[in-house]
Order: sequence, then structure tokens, then C-alpha cells
Amino acid sequence: MIEFHPNAKINIGLNIVNRRPDGFHDIETVFYPVRLADHLLIRHAEDADDEGFTVWSAIRTLGSVKDTSIHDELTKNPDRNIVQKALDLLREHFEVPPVDIALLKNIPIGAGLGGGSSDAAFFIKGINSFFSLGMTTAQMKEMAATLGSDCAFFIDNTPKYATGRGEIMQPVTSVLDGYKVKIIKPLFNISTKYAYSKVKPQEPKSSLLEDFNRPVKEWKDCIKNDFEQFLFPEYPDLQRYKDALYDSGALYASMTGSGSALYGIFDGDPVLSDEIRDLAV
Repeated sequence: MIEFHPNAKINIGLNIVNRRPDGFHDIETVFYPVRLADHLLIRHAEDADDEGFTVWSAIRTLGSVKDTSIHDELTKNPDRNIVQKALDLLREHFEVPPVDIALLKNIPIGAGLGGGSSDAAFFIKGINSFFSLGMTTAQMKEMAATLGSDCAFFIDNTPKYATGRGEIMQPVTSVLDGYKVKIIKPLFNISTKYAYSKVKPQEPKSSLLEDFNRPVKEWKDCIKNDFEQFLFPEYPDLQRYKDALYDSGALYASMTGSGSALYGIFDGDPVLSDEIRDLAV
């Protein structure tokens, strides 16, 4: 058995630069890993057919996880499940024996936190290790990139400045060491497809990479998420929750990705206001 904790990411700044001929958008952002994580276990299938993709119900006995319910996305709509797609992709190149998989979801879905992409990337890394497939980091990144624009980020899982669709990445400094990142998730989701349909690409007014290297306390005045100006009028709770993060002492607060999750960066342990305390994840 092999065990992983696929973690979430936040976007520090997100500029939608232009719409590409292929229908995607060129972006500029910083992907930054955070501690919020799912729980993924892989083992040889004890009783499976040749496809061998089953949910291992023993996950319920794990006492170290916050939520003891099994997320059913592995068995519901398997053709849309990104972990199933990762397995299918691996089997196009390698002989992967039947496996049992346990996946406990702690990262909210439809939140802009990259949970599905992280699950798929960690699954690729897990299968590569478990069955000694011999893939290099570069090969795993190439494979992950076909599953999602931010999926390859989770192979290295270190802070990256990303451009293109998010697949062109370069390392940046881990500037949040010593800070606390608090994530809140509203009770509604936002479809990525819908969010992109509302946004209007625009050239950024300043270099995100240069702004990122400024002190965190200055980010509020220069680092923006372009989705906010288009989505906040339709989802006014988002603006209220962002304001509540600042009222709770955040040095910087933002929506992550296309939402609906928001995060605050704090210099010390935060005490969230009553309005958002129950939304913390």
C-alpha cells in the first residue's frame, strides 16, 4: 500500500491576458501549494476485474482525517473522473495491474483550489512509484499536463509563476514561510467554464512576477484576480467574505482561481470574524 496527501493550491494573482484560437485563455498567475489536502491510498486489487478501479471502503477507519465520508466521484460518472482518466492514460503507455483506490475528499470541489488536478497528479506519482514504472519527473509532468492546465504543477508541488494556459512554469521563492493561509469556502460553487465565459481578457497593468516579489503587506495594492471584477457583482457574498478576511486581520485576501473559495494571508494565527468562521476549511 502507498499513501499520499494531494494538497490544494491557491492563486496569488490571476491575470486573464487573452483568449487563444484554441478556445483556452492565456493567463499569468502564481500557483502556491497549501496544506489543505485530500487523502489518497493505492494498493493491489484483491478482487477486481482487468480494469480494477474500485473504492476501498476501509478508508472509513482512518482516524486522522477530518471528514470520514467517502467522496463518491470515483464511482459516479467515471468517464468524467480525472483520477480514472489518469489511470486510463497510464495504461496507454504501461501495463498497470488492477488497483484498489481510496480517495477521501477534504478539498472542496468547484472552489478554484485544484483538488481534482492534485488528485490526478499524485495518482500518477503514486502509480509510478508503486509499480516502479520508471517515469522521470519531466515525463510525469507531460502526462499530467494533458489532464488539466494546472495538473502538472502538482508533480513538483512547489511555488511556480505560470503563463500560457498555466502549463508554462518557472520556480519562484517560497515567500509565505512563517505566514498563515486561511481558506474559506462559500456554500456555492462556481463553474470554471462559466467564470471564463464572463471574463474579458486584458493586458495587466504591472508585472505580476515583480509584484509577487514585493512584501506581502503591499500585495493588496497591486496583485489582483481578474475574475473578481466580473464575478463579485453576480456573487455579492464573495466581496463581503473578502472584506471579512481583511476585517479579521489579513494582510492580503483574494479569490483563488475562478472561485468560489477565498483565502487570507495572516501574520500569525487568525481569529476569523463570526461571518466567515463557519466557512473555514
